[in-house]
Amino acid sequence: MVASPSQAERILVWDLPTRLFHWLLVVAFFAAYVSGDEESWLLAHSLFGYTVLGLVAFRLVWGLIGTRYARFASFAFGPAQVARYLASLLTPRPQHYLGHNPAGSWAMYALLALAVLSGLTGWLALEEIGGEWLEDLHEGAANLMLAIVLVHIAGALVSSWLHGENLVRSMIDGLKRGSPDEGLRSPFNSIGIVLLAALLAFWTAALRGDLPSLTQPAVERQHDEEDDDDD
Repeated sequence: MVASPSQAERILVWDLPTRLFHWLLVVAFFAAYVSGDEESWLLAHSLFGYTVLGLVAFRLVWGLIGTRYARFASFAFGPAQVARYLASLLTPRPQHYLGHNPAGSWAMYALLALAVLSGLTGWLALEEIGGEWLEDLHEGAANLMLAIVLVHIAGALVSSWLHGENLVRSMIDGLKRGSPDEGLRSPFNSIGIVLLAALLAFWTAALRGDLPSLTQPAVERQHDEEDDDDD
């Protein structure tokens, strides 16, 4: 926890890989969510789902070996700390954290867990393993993830207002207000470029048909649905 940011300098808090993960996950999740109801979009839906899983896998690794504020150890808060933080929001001087606050950290963990659950159940359902209940679990996990995303957005807006800082902008430029000695020394741009290159390579290979084990089940199911419609 740090003091109020109103008089502090702007320092680097969020490295480029963390910021890219955040916005790429936003795009991949919402794209997967809106494409999930149409069988004709099943291939795109599955590829966005695999993208979500890949991003989460990266974030789990980066949470262990990444920069100071990206590491899970920096936002490992217990229930009591979450309760105190939420209670402080009702006071004239709410608690302020340079990295993830306690409430935001729990939202982060929940989103990662639900992303894994939704992705794995989606893959199993696509492989026709588990039956209809698995598809229901997949849909339920996605809906719950959407609900937490909306709560997370609302929390970011409220926190921005209470602390007088733009949290959305900080996740774009990586900068927040704090003491100079608390800032990151490097944005780790090279890791961010590797992440983007890996996603580009995955999508290129998938769309070219070079990953049949991932794309064929969705393609075959789309064709089956189209044949049923023709009949």
